[in-house]
Amino acid sequence: MALCIQYAAKIYLPHRLQSLRTFVDAKIKWVRDPYLDTAVQKEKDLKQMLSLKSLILSQPSKTLPISTVSSKKNHLDLPTTASKFFQKYPSIFQQFQPTKPLSFPHVRITPHALSVHKEERAVFNSYQKDAAERLAKLLMLTRARKLPLNVIEKLKYDLGLPHNYILDLLPDFPEYFEICSMGGEDSNGGEMVGLELIYWRDDLAVSEMERMAMNFNSGYKRGMPIAFPMRLPNGFDLEKKVKNWVDEWQKLPYISPYEDAFHLSPNSDQAEKWTVAVLHELLNLLVSKKTEKDNVFCLADYLGFGWRFKKALVHHPGIFYVSNKIRTQTVVLREAFRKDFLVKKHPLMGMRLCRTGLACHSSNILRVIIRYNWHSIDLHLKARQGFKSYQVRVCF
Repeated sequence: MALCIQYAAKIYLPHRLQSLRTFVDAKIKWVRDPYLDTAVQKEKDLKQMLSLKSLILSQPSKTLPISTVSSKKNHLDLPTTASKFFQKYPSIFQQFQPTKPLSFPHVRITPHALSVHKEERAVFNSYQKDAAERLAKLLMLTRARKLPLNVIEKLKYDLGLPHNYILDLLPDFPEYFEICSMGGEDSNGGEMVGLELIYWRDDLAVSEMERMAMNFNSGYKRGMPIAFPMRLPNGFDLEKKVKNWVDEWQKLPYISPYEDAFHLSPNSDQAEKWTVAVLHELLNLLVSKKTEKDNVFCLADYLGFGWRFKKALVHHPGIFYVSNKIRTQTVVLREAFRKDFLVKKHPLMGMRLCRTGLACHSSNILRVIIRYNWHSIDLHLKARQGFKSYQVRVCF
């Protein structure tokens, strides 16, 4: 697939920190990255599993009628029926029939999955301040230092927030956050409620790019050029004129995502570098270093960037990658991965990968059972046709 992208030659206006463009057309062959696709694929159904786990454990009985889960299928974004989803992951969910007469089938968490959940809670408790600071930095990316709760809800999984962060995190940091009105109506016609950062935090207003630059160069000062790490997959070639444009673009001053640079012409190269800086910092705040593209575009509207995030994704495939795996499109920060592994893995991601290991174990059990059942049928047919009978042992 080829993308037609417009790149530019620049005329520098140093006093305004922006540049004009003379556009040229450049076709770039779009190449899928199998490693990053695998990184996305690893977390297939994980968000749904965590939501279901929280829903089940929020009940006083720690169980839930399967019919209740079925009624929330769309809200939970289940890819299949509730019963089939539970059957797919028997190491995590256990379906059972209550002893009470006329009861509907229920579901509960398996003892092994419950043990993993307790370890996950311990990780959340140990990294509460880390989670609060990441949430604070997200709010600092907005000019008003606040976001609607429904927007944060879309990002809470990738931010590594507790499922019910309003009750489990916010009360422990009253000096950071407060619930506020966003001055509009939500989709249900009620008052739109948001979360506001009470005070600006200068100590948090340092981007990951600036932190790396200061570690590398003790003489770094804010506003100096910083080049974004770029990694192109095999088979991804840039035309010479495009490569030259990117090389010059990287030499532009780096404007912090925590600064307000909306005075720049939105079509200038300098404004585009600032846009990339904001998107780059957003992905760095996420423990997964990736999120659904719809989340990025939704946040872009509240940050005031609109279509500019979309342009940044298209113009800079060496910095960002868009995967089409697991029934959606996911924006991935390339530099955060070596092949399909995170370079720096947050402890919470370690717990999630442990949970995906449980899920894979469930899928393997299911595949073995299916193979075993088909093999039993085949042996039964052979026995009826006069062949010797066989004894089959299946070990898990």
